[in-house]
Amino acid sequence: MLMENKAENKAVFDAESANEVVKELRDSFVTGKTKSYRWRVTQLKAMLKMLDENEPQIVAALRDDLSKPEFESSLYEIQMVNNSCRLALKEMNHWMMPEKAKTSLTTFPSSAEIVSEPLGVVLVISAWNYPFLVSLDPVVGAISAGNAIVLKPSEMAPASSSLLAKLVADYLDSSCIKVVEGAIPETSALLEQKWDKILYTGNGRVARIVMAAAAKHLTPVVLELGGKSPVIVVSDINLKVATRRIIAGKWGCNNGQACVSPDYIITTKDYATKLVDSFKCELERFYGKDPLESKDLSRIVNSNHFDRLSKLMDEEKVSSKIVHGGQRNEKNLQIAPTILLDVPVNSLIMKEEIFGPLLPIITVDKVEQSFDLIHSSGGKPLAAYLFTNNKKLKRKFVETVSAGGLVVNDTAVHLAIHSLPFGGVGESGMGSYHGKFSFDAFSHKKAVLYRGFAGDAFLRYPPYTPGKLTLLQALLSGSIVGIIRALLGWFWA
Repeated sequence: MLMENKAENKAVFDAESANEVVKELRDSFVTGKTKSYRWRVTQLKAMLKMLDENEPQIVAALRDDLSKPEFESSLYEIQMVNNSCRLALKEMNHWMMPEKAKTSLTTFPSSAEIVSEPLGVVLVISAWNYPFLVSLDPVVGAISAGNAIVLKPSEMAPASSSLLAKLVADYLDSSCIKVVEGAIPETSALLEQKWDKILYTGNGRVARIVMAAAAKHLTPVVLELGGKSPVIVVSDINLKVATRRIIAGKWGCNNGQACVSPDYIITTKDYATKLVDSFKCELERFYGKDPLESKDLSRIVNSNHFDRLSKLMDEEKVSSKIVHGGQRNEKNLQIAPTILLDVPVNSLIMKEEIFGPLLPIITVDKVEQSFDLIHSSGGKPLAAYLFTNNKKLKRKFVETVSAGGLVVNDTAVHLAIHSLPFGGVGESGMGSYHGKFSFDAFSHKKAVLYRGFAGDAFLRYPPYTPGKLTLLQALLSGSIVGIIRALLGWFWA
């Protein structure tokens, strides 16, 4: 019994354990191992092999954690990470090359460049809703930038967390890349350590804890959060296509449990009924008459989130607004796609991010009022969507709506474009990644200036004189006319 207790105590991951992990990784990093192009390529190729050889196990883990359909698991988790790896392998050599920078007359003759160097030892804290994508996609960026990494998967997706820990240990370099499993105590122990960068994906409450812990060490952070992502629907559209694209971005992305999922719709009063009818038709076409029997919808992650969503639906001033769906199975943690029409703007469902299969529709007299409604919410969402063919409305949408990303006539697909940064603003987060932006997120841009010993200007040295000051001011301004005038003044003096 005593031996069992000792084994249990030894297994506890506390601040001391976290410190040992960081020390081991920092020791590996200072050898320069992770900085080499060959090491980075080897790790990315190993990750591709890991995904290819273990796709069935990954799909099964996601099914255990979320009942996620194989289609979504393969496409939105495995394939998207696969694409990130392949892009990094293709472009990384170019990303690593120093970038030439212009110099000025002030330092003539000289040359300059911007060198991307790895930050060091970084921490990635991921979320439960896309446990492989939001774990491994940032890791791809951290590897391509040449860092040592600790990945902390979410304990709310235990099957995925366990599989990630096993696969990373089996396929990647364990002296430089580690997975730490656990819940709040383990995360707290990790946050006590000094990191060179932290990337956190999750909610604003925990983000504040992460940021406060990082501030103690002046550690920079990337925070990928969420918010109430609005969808403005105008009547001048192909309604069937628009409805399907909203469904794909809402219920086709983990049953609404996605940070860029459409949170609510704004449309005009005279168009709302037509829009609702279109949703009813397409939702039945996609998920059948009884969506709780559909194999193409994820379940709610746990009972706490099920109860939270039920509370939003059951609020007295909201429950009567359900015009489609609303079916629930508490035992199986299932909630059907649910449309609500004209919910009060002061209701709970309009005050917090829904993060589930409920979609309220708010109506306005004129579509232009949609922008005022979004601004009055006070937040800057991670995404915002507009469906229209009106060029003026498109321009106004881009110019006036502040969000992490905007999409016109579709939803969520901007995440698949690696040439676009993915990140929030204000309450929806800070910093960004994806593609080269991931490489940049985990790199320090080091300024380097090269000079020889020729062209040493006596002007910068004492004794200081008015003539030297005038000429140096002209040189710093870059004005050729100013330099000529200063020189003429110098010689005439």
